[in-house]
Amino acid sequence: MKYLTSGPRFLIAAASTAAWHLLFLLFVALLGTGISAAQENPLDAPNTPIGTPAKPAQPTVAPTPPPATPGSPRRNSPIRVEANLVLVPMTVTDPMNRLVTGLEKENFNVFDNNQGQVIKTFSTEDAPVTIGIVFDLSGSMTSKFARARKALSEFMRTCNPQDEFFVVGFNDRPAVIVDYTSDVDDVEARMVMLKPENRTALIDAVYLGVSKLRDAKYDRKALLIISDGGDNRSRYSEGELRRIVRESDVQIYSIGIFDVDASTIEEQTGPILLTDICELTGGRLFRITDMGDMGDIATRISAELRNEYVIGYRPSEVKKDGNWRKLKVRLLPPPGLPILDVHYRQGYYAPSQ
Repeated sequence: MKYLTSGPRFLIAAASTAAWHLLFLLFVALLGTGISAAQENPLDAPNTPIGTPAKPAQPTVAPTPPPATPGSPRRNSPIRVEANLVLVPMTVTDPMNRLVTGLEKENFNVFDNNQGQVIKTFSTEDAPVTIGIVFDLSGSMTSKFARARKALSEFMRTCNPQDEFFVVGFNDRPAVIVDYTSDVDDVEARMVMLKPENRTALIDAVYLGVSKLRDAKYDRKALLIISDGGDNRSRYSEGELRRIVRESDVQIYSIGIFDVDASTIEEQTGPILLTDICELTGGRLFRITDMGDMGDIATRISAELRNEYVIGYRPSEVKKDGNWRKLKVRLLPPPGLPILDVHYRQGYYAPSQ
C-alpha cells in the first residue's frame, strides 16, 4: 500500500514538473523572438536610404566677429571662414610616418590661390569631433571581421571622451547600424551581432556617411572607413562621391585591408579611390599588410585627430564669389629635423554673398 500511495504522487509531481518545464521553454522562445526582432540587421531592409545630394558646404561668415585671441582660435570645421579668418587644421609626420608635435607658428607658410598669407592665429587644442564610421560588412570581410571590430573599439576608446560616433555598415547596401552616441559600449554591443555577407557598396556607404554628418553635434567632422576592397554594387558613381566630398567639411581617414593579388578591376581601383578622397580632405589612407597591425593603426588615427595644428589667416584677396580656392602649406622645420610631411585639406569654397 505504501508503494501504491507514493506512485500517484510521483506521477503528479512529474506531470507538474513537465508542465512548468514546458511553460519555461515557451517563455524563452518568446523572449528570444523579441531579442531577435530588436536586433534585426538594418542591412536586410529592402529600401535602405543611401544619402541625398547635399548642397555645397559654404564656410561660415560671422557678421560681427569677436576680437581674435592670438594662439587660441575657436576650433571648428576642417576649414572655416569667420569674417574672412580662414582656419585650416593639419597634421605633420616624419619619414617614418610618425606624428610630429611641438611645432610653432614660425614653422608654417600658407598660400591661398598661390598668394602667401600672414598667419594670424595658431592653435593645437584637442576639441571634440563627430566621427562617422563606415564599416565593410561584405562577404570578403568574414575572416577579417573580428580583428576589424577590435580595431574599431581601440580607435573609439582612445578618442576624446566627448567625441560622438555613428556607424554605417554596408554590403549590398549601406545602413546606419548605430546612430549618434558617445557610449563606446553601445557601439561594441551592436557590432557583435553583425555578420559579413554579400557584395560591396562602398561608394554608397561613404556617400551616406558624408550626408549624415550634416546633422553632427560638433563642427569638427571626420569619417573613418574600414574596408578590404573596391566597389561592385553602388548606385552612386566615383565622380558623384568626389563631388560631395569636395563640397563637404569632412576629414576622411581609411584603413584599407587590401589583398596583395587583386584580381578584379574593382579591387585594383578601390585603393586609388580611397587615397584620393582621403588626401583631398587632409586625411590619409593606411594600408594593412598584417592584420595584427590594425589596432596600432586605429590608435594612430585617433592620435592624429587629437593632435592637429590649426592656423588662421585673413586672405589678402577677398572675393565672396563661392568659388573653389586652392590651399598650399609649406613647412619650415626646425634645424636638425628631417624632411617632414604636412597633411591638410586641398582647398575650400569661398563664402557667397
